[in-house]
Amino acid sequence: MAMLKVVEIGSRVLSLVAQPVDEISKEHRRLAQDLVETMYGTPGSVGIAAPQVGVSVSLFVLDVSGHKRTNTCHGLIVLFNPEIISASEPVIIREGCMSVPHLTGDVRRASQVVVRGMGIDGKEIIIESDAFEARGLLHEIDHLAGKLFIDRIDGPHALFKRKRYL
Repeated sequence: MAMLKVVEIGSRVLSLVAQPVDEISKEHRRLAQDLVETMYGTPGSVGIAAPQVGVSVSLFVLDVSGHKRTNTCHGLIVLFNPEIISASEPVIIREGCMSVPHLTGDVRRASQVVVRGMGIDGKEIIIESDAFEARGLLHEIDHLAGKLFIDRIDGPHALFKRKRYL
């Protein structure tokens, strides 16, 4: 496994729609393992999508275990080709992203979701979640659609500089 370099805003791959995976190969499993290592090795990170390391593949990993805003928690999630089945009414909460390291923003997202995708074993997974984990799922799915959280900020005064970058 390897820690991968995270690409930042302005990198073309972050604006592309990620390519779906038909069959999970050895290379896909290796990428998933590297994403897990990169996520756990980056302070404050709870998720990362393949485009964030320069690979336009429909895959992300997420683990909100122990985060103070977590309600439902499925532990480590590795999901290929995710799609949103249903989503509740949105709420506005502050978000950040490894690919936009100097900013956070208020983003309107559903507080409850049902997501379907393919696990690392190639079998279908359906995840019902809420609160912070739901937000994380939606944030990572956006990466696979070529969107960043700053594309979804809620209002002209909803973008903030991170204190460590002031």
